[in-house]
Amino acid sequence: MKFSESLKKNRDFVYVYKNGRSKVNRYLIMYISENHQSINRLGISVSKKVGNSVVRHHLTRLIRESYRLQEEMFQTGWDIVVVARGSAKDISYHEVESALMHLANLHHIVNVNKVESR
Repeated sequence: MKFSESLKKNRDFVYVYKNGRSKVNRYLIMYISENHQSINRLGISVSKKVGNSVVRHHLTRLIRESYRLQEEMFQTGWDIVVVARGSAKDISYHEVESALMHLANLHHIVNVNKVESR
């Protein structure tokens, strides 16, 4: 991820949950909050309710990879937390990517000119 870093600290997650905006679709929940930096910071949360550690880590890798490949389409300056819902445990990479981009479009954090040039 060349334009992004990871959110790691619990206080950063809590700040985004409390002060950010959220949008939901069938598989994911996306919280965003401005960070006033020239980069995005991505945090991924997958609860134990979704599945065992193998399932949770697989889903985390799918979300991170779909973000990484679409990263240049996102506007910078945001803290983004993606939470996987229970229905996401059996979905494919393309469904994860579609759900992630759907939420980004709902939040209006996708650069329109980058989408058209693809």
